[in-house]
Amino acid sequence: MRDWRETLLVGFLAAPFFAAPATAQESVQENVQATAQESVRESLQESAVAPAPAAPDMKAPRVITLDPDWEAARAALAGINFPPPRDEATSDAPDALKRLNVATEKILPNIATSGVPVLLPLDTDALLRDQAQGITGDTSKYFASFYTPAFFYPGPSGYDAAFTLQPGDNAGGEHDVGRPVDVQISASSMIYELDGPTVDQETPVPALEPEFHGIRRVLLESRVRYIFTRFGVPYFVSILCSDGSRYARRISCRDADQVAVHFVKELHLAGGTPSHAATPTAQTAPPAIARPDQMSFDFTYHPPGDLLPGTGMQGHGGRADATVYAAIRFPMARAPAYINSQSFMNWGNCDLTGLVRLGGRGKDAAYHCRVNELRLFNDETRNYTYPWRDNFCEHRHYQVPQCLGGLGHQGEDIRPSSCKLRNEEAGRCEPYQDDVVAVRDGMVLRTAGAEALYLVVDAPSEHIRFRYLHMNPHMLDLAGMVSGRALQEGDVLGTVGDYGAREGGTSYHLHFNVQVPTRQGWLFVNPYMTLVAAYERLIGARGAIVNDSPTASAPPQPAAVDAMVPADSTPKIARESDTRSEQIAAAHCTTHFFHGHRRRVCRPDVAENRGRPRRSSVVHAVDRRVPLKGDRARHRAGDLHARHERG
Repeated sequence: MRDWRETLLVGFLAAPFFAAPATAQESVQENVQATAQESVRESLQESAVAPAPAAPDMKAPRVITLDPDWEAARAALAGINFPPPRDEATSDAPDALKRLNVATEKILPNIATSGVPVLLPLDTDALLRDQAQGITGDTSKYFASFYTPAFFYPGPSGYDAAFTLQPGDNAGGEHDVGRPVDVQISASSMIYELDGPTVDQETPVPALEPEFHGIRRVLLESRVRYIFTRFGVPYFVSILCSDGSRYARRISCRDADQVAVHFVKELHLAGGTPSHAATPTAQTAPPAIARPDQMSFDFTYHPPGDLLPGTGMQGHGGRADATVYAAIRFPMARAPAYINSQSFMNWGNCDLTGLVRLGGRGKDAAYHCRVNELRLFNDETRNYTYPWRDNFCEHRHYQVPQCLGGLGHQGEDIRPSSCKLRNEEAGRCEPYQDDVVAVRDGMVLRTAGAEALYLVVDAPSEHIRFRYLHMNPHMLDLAGMVSGRALQEGDVLGTVGDYGAREGGTSYHLHFNVQVPTRQGWLFVNPYMTLVAAYERLIGARGAIVNDSPTASAPPQPAAVDAMVPADSTPKIARESDTRSEQIAAAHCTTHFFHGHRRRVCRPDVAENRGRPRRSSVVHAVDRRVPLKGDRARHRAGDLHARHERG
C-alpha cells in the first residue's frame, strides 16, 4: 500500500448545546478516500475489532437548579450605612443590593452579573466610607490579608474568585505563610448530581458553626475544602495543599486549615443580582443529545470505562460514564486526534508497574507491561490510530472519587493529528506543531508560570471548568494566557507540548480535564463521552463503538480522513507558522528553527512523482506520526500535576 498523508485543518465549531452537525464538505480526493477506507477495513479485520451493533446512549448530566434567597441577602445588608447617592445610578435605587453593586463594581468588575449573592473577604464598611470621602488608593486593603482577587468571574450561574498569599504574608495573625497559597471560593446555582462513591470524610467545624451553620470540612482531591450553604446556595472555599509528603511549593493541609478558617471568618456580602426569571429548586430535565446521522468510515472508539486490560487501580475497572457534560468544541484545532494511554501503549513506561523485555533492538524492541500481556514496541508511531480508549481511571495515584478505589488519572490524554520526529534515532516528537483551542466561551484561571490552565465557563444553566496540561508555561505567559483573559470558543490557547515539570518531561500530548460543581465542591468527572460527542461534531460524522479487543501492538495504518468536514474549518487565530501537510520526499527538505526547535520544511512539488519514500526523520503518514515518551517519564503521587498549579 503506497504511503500517503493528508492533514485535515479544522477550527472552531460554534455549535449550540447538542445542536445538529454543521454543514460539511469533501476535503480529500476520491482515490485517497478509497485507499483509506480499505486500510481501515483491513486493520479492523486483522485486529479482530468489529463494530458493535450500537453505541452506548449518550446522556446529559443531572443538574439541580437552586433559587437563591435574595430576601435573606437584602436582610444581611440592613446594618450597612450607605452614603448619600452621588450619581444617577443610585439616586433612584432604594434597593440595597443595587447600591452595593454600584459601590463594589469599581474594584470587582461585573459583580452585578452574578446570579447568586457574592461572598468575599471584603470590608464593605471601609470601602463605602472611603468612597463617600473620595479616598482612593490601593484596593488590597479592603480584602483583609488576602489582597485584591487575582481572578474574579461572575456569571448567571454563580461566581468564582481566587486570592493569592505570598511567602511571608500573615494569615489572620496566627502564622506567616511559608509557601505561596491560592485560596479559591465559588458559589453555584447549578449543582451536578453524580453517580458513584459518596464522600464520607466530611467533618464539622465547631469554630465556624455559630456563624456558618452546617459548615463542614473535607479533604478531597488534594484540596482542603470548607463547604456551607447560605442564601439558599452552596459555597466552596478550597486550598491546594499537601497531606503527608511535603511538596516544596505547596502549603501543608494543617496550615491550609488555619488560612481557610480565617478566610471564611472574613466573608461578607459583596453584591449580585436576582435573576429576572428565577427557577424554583428542581432537577433540570436532561435534553436529548443530537448526533450526526452520517457514520464515519474510520472513527471508532471503545466504550467509556473500557480500559486496557489490567491498567486500572487496585484491580478495578474504569468509570463507565456515558455523560456528555457540555457541548464543547474539541480541544485540538484539527482532526484527526487520538485518545489513548500514554503509559500502557507503545513506548509507554507502564506507569512504573514493571515491564518484561521480549527482545529486539531499536524501534523493534518489544516488551509488555506486567499488568497484562499486550505486546508493545519502542515505536510510538503505532499509537496514532483508532480506536480511542478511555484512560480516565487508568493506573495513577491521583485522587479521583469518581473512580472505584478513589484513585485514577483524572482526565484523558489526547494525541494530536501528527508527530514530526526530531530524528529517527531519538524517536521523539518536535513540540509546538498543533494548536490547542478554547472549548467554550469563558475566562482563563492561571497564575503566571503555571502549567495548568483552567477555562472557567459560567453561562445560563451551566457552570463548568476545563483544565489543560503540558503546554509550555513560558509560551503561555508570552501569549497573555493568565487569570482574567476572556476567550471565545475556538480561540487558540497555545500549542501541544511535552512539558512535564520541564520541557521534554513527558510525551507530546494534551491532558484534558473536566470539573463540575457538586455538593462537595468542584470534582473531576470523566470527559471521555464529552470528547467523543465533540469530535463527532468536528468531523461531521458519528463514530462506531468497537468490541473490547487488544490493539496496542497493531501495526500502524494510514489515517482515513472523513469526507465530511465542517465548512468553516479555520481556527479563529491562525498561526503564520502552521505546517501544511504534504506528501514529500525527505531528500528535498531544509531545516529551520522555530521556538528553539528544529523544524523541517519540504518542497511538495518534487514528491508527487516519487515512489514510497524511505523511512526517515521527517514526516510520516498521519497514523504513523507520533510523540514518544522517553525513559525519564515520571510518576508522582497526589493531585495530577498539582505542582503545576503554580509555576
